[in-house]
Amino acid sequence: MTGCITTTLQNVVMDAPGYCVDTSLFMISEISAQLGQSFWMPTQASTFARYVDYVFYFILGIVSFFFILITVLMVVFAIRYRRRTGMNSLPSVSHNLKLELAWTLIPTLLVVIIFLLGFKGFIDITTPPANVYPITVIAQKWSWAFQYPNGYVDSQLHVPVNRPIQLTLTSRDVIHSFFVPAFRLKRDVVPGRYHRAWFEATEINDVDGFDILCSEYCGTGHSQMRSKVFVHDPTAFARWLDTAARWETRMSPVQRGQEIYEQRGCKQCHSIDGTKNTGPTFKNAWDDIVEGKTTFADGKKLSSFLGPKFTPEDYVRESVYQPQAKIVAGFTPAMPSFEGQLRDNDIPAIVAFLQSLSDKYKSQSQMAISNKPAASQVASTQSEPAQPALTQPAPIHPTSQGDKK
Repeated sequence: MTGCITTTLQNVVMDAPGYCVDTSLFMISEISAQLGQSFWMPTQASTFARYVDYVFYFILGIVSFFFILITVLMVVFAIRYRRRTGMNSLPSVSHNLKLELAWTLIPTLLVVIIFLLGFKGFIDITTPPANVYPITVIAQKWSWAFQYPNGYVDSQLHVPVNRPIQLTLTSRDVIHSFFVPAFRLKRDVVPGRYHRAWFEATEINDVDGFDILCSEYCGTGHSQMRSKVFVHDPTAFARWLDTAARWETRMSPVQRGQEIYEQRGCKQCHSIDGTKNTGPTFKNAWDDIVEGKTTFADGKKLSSFLGPKFTPEDYVRESVYQPQAKIVAGFTPAMPSFEGQLRDNDIPAIVAFLQSLSDKYKSQSQMAISNKPAASQVASTQSEPAQPALTQPAPIHPTSQGDKK
């Protein structure tokens, strides 16, 4: 097993026969690739994750072997051939052909093998199969957005298991780097350019998900630019995508607005407790918008823009799709556009979320509700059977009931 044997690199390196290698290195790296995920490597959850680990441990084995060999020989020679009193130094050897060939050919062979291993892995990772499922990845400070073929955009990546996925990546601001440790996948995301990467998940994980990180420093919120990739059964994935695209059937507008706030990077710059951050706080922001109190960098107030053709809802929509149109005083134009990432039915949800954070609006809403007849009382009155006029007042007519509202 430790002998030098002739084998084909199709089994250990690539499709090229005739290499004489020490199979113990390959055996050790193969075993390490299988056991390493439970030691210091994350789960192997894609088709090429195991091969990446295999190459890693192969290189680690080589450098570890030579590190130990050189260190041990250095210590032994330093002790054995140290200068001693009364002993003359021996003449230095000027030439040894066998030794020079050994330290030239062996490292060269190892470097060639490492190159072939890496080249094969590079070709596999950069060449997707034909039946890929396309997903667009949009990076911006400091969040990820994933757009599916049906137009739905989510802040988390959902994919079917055992199906090749092709990612088309671009950035709206600075350089980011898309990194999924469990898939051994890393790809730079550059503004103004489109890069592609692909993977095929091999392990279902639709509860905790696998981590998505940004591995390129992109500003103060870099460490918070995280997301998850959830791997579903193909049937469950199709069902999730259909349901997710129709949020109205599963949550209220306020809940959808909060979901956008938490998942689309809004919370990185906008607080909900009144604290000043990179952007204006959302606390009581709707009250200021409705009253036109918001002041912009050019000194104008929002009240000068509001009217029949430009409502508070229009201002929110403009702030989401064209954030540079009006910059709030005291803040820099740092917000990217979400045009193409959010649908028009998401704007009312954002408005509803802002309203839920505004004290005056909530107070006025509570007063309006308290002035209306209780729905349960109206329903009870309408459902009671008609009684003789001598014993029970006549039921309220629907027209008069509507007038009270």
